[in-house]
Amino acid sequence: MDPTSIALLGFVALFALMLLRFPIGLAMGAVGVLGFASMSGIDPALKLLAQSPIRTATDAGFAVIPMFLLMGTIASASGMSSELFHAANSFLGHKKGGLGMATIAACAGFAAISGSSVATAATFSAVAYPEMRKFGYPQSFSTGVIAAGGTLGAILPPSLVLAVYSLITQQDVGRLYIAGIVPGLLAVFMYIATIAILGIVRPNFLPAGPRSSWGARFAAVKGVWAITLLFLFVIGGMYGGAFTPSEAAAMGAGGAFLIAVARGRLSMASFMGCLLRAVRTSAAIFTILIGALLFGYFLTITQTPQHVTEFLTGLGLGRYGVLMVIMAMYLILGCVMDAMAMVILTIPIVFPVITALGFDPIWFGIIIVMTVELGLIHPPVGMNVFVIKSVVRDVRIGTIFVGVIPFVITDIIRLAILIAFPILSTWLPEHM
Repeated sequence: MDPTSIALLGFVALFALMLLRFPIGLAMGAVGVLGFASMSGIDPALKLLAQSPIRTATDAGFAVIPMFLLMGTIASASGMSSELFHAANSFLGHKKGGLGMATIAACAGFAAISGSSVATAATFSAVAYPEMRKFGYPQSFSTGVIAAGGTLGAILPPSLVLAVYSLITQQDVGRLYIAGIVPGLLAVFMYIATIAILGIVRPNFLPAGPRSSWGARFAAVKGVWAITLLFLFVIGGMYGGAFTPSEAAAMGAGGAFLIAVARGRLSMASFMGCLLRAVRTSAAIFTILIGALLFGYFLTITQTPQHVTEFLTGLGLGRYGVLMVIMAMYLILGCVMDAMAMVILTIPIVFPVITALGFDPIWFGIIIVMTVELGLIHPPVGMNVFVIKSVVRDVRIGTIFVGVIPFVITDIIRLAILIAFPILSTWLPEHM
């Protein structure tokens, strides 16, 4: 059997295992090792299986994943998510749709210390949804805002998806994090603008809450100044070259721990719970990452990336036509896979295409992460929507999708802006 046929058979086997609910990391690893064995023999495949997991788990560059995860779990356990929401609400809650705007702002703040879209969506389903319902916000809007706000976890630093993208493509993770700042802030601004437009177009749809006094606002800000300072310290240290990304992640985790202890918000039991959650999530991510690397070796030996590059560049669609094809693929995959799995599985295949077409790899990282996150909230099977459904059990899936539609439109417009103006993603990292 020729290498191309073996590669196609490997993809069929992989998706068959996924449909059978086989863990995706183990599925990619099994197919990768068996495919590699079919091409090179059983002994080289077994050596690959023995060496690749150890090499990945002991790579210092991968330390950013568990350290930033620990930072996020400590921040969540110490109640910082609630403080972020109440601080944002004190400034925005009096506007039409103000609680929704506050949710977006708080999601951005929490995303900047958690790095995970799923964790952001799950956290604010518990924190913000009850408040919006209490003030009479529709279910569709309340859940749609949380789903959209959750996607900020993938683009704002310290994004775990961007970290994995950097490790696969050998791009500087610090530059990727800095590149995500302006697009992330643009996302926050456009989501808030979307809510404001909804309030104008449908004046009776979104209520306005009471206006907070300046004293209440200053009191609310006092609750979040420390974690804001920590975020600026960590990101500023990376931007200024004082820390490597791994060192910055460690500083962030240590800083979040010290802040939580100093404020009496972290008991020994809750700290052990934070460690356990961070370890479990890290183990899940590393399992997917190792499986994808094994599958990547199989694809390399079959020369699949080269064949895909030749095929796409030979279609005659031009640079941006090929980019649109790749983005459409990610939107479709978003219906059946989570963001991390999509990036790990597909980037080794599409990245050579992007470099062959002359696109900036840092810019492409931002574009593809935003596309992946859009795929996780759009109908018919947005994965993040099911995360919200698992927390908010009294709402139907269809209701959440109705609430997400305005934000999906906003995301498409934002993607078009970032494609038309790459400088929005590249200016800051070019001046590091």
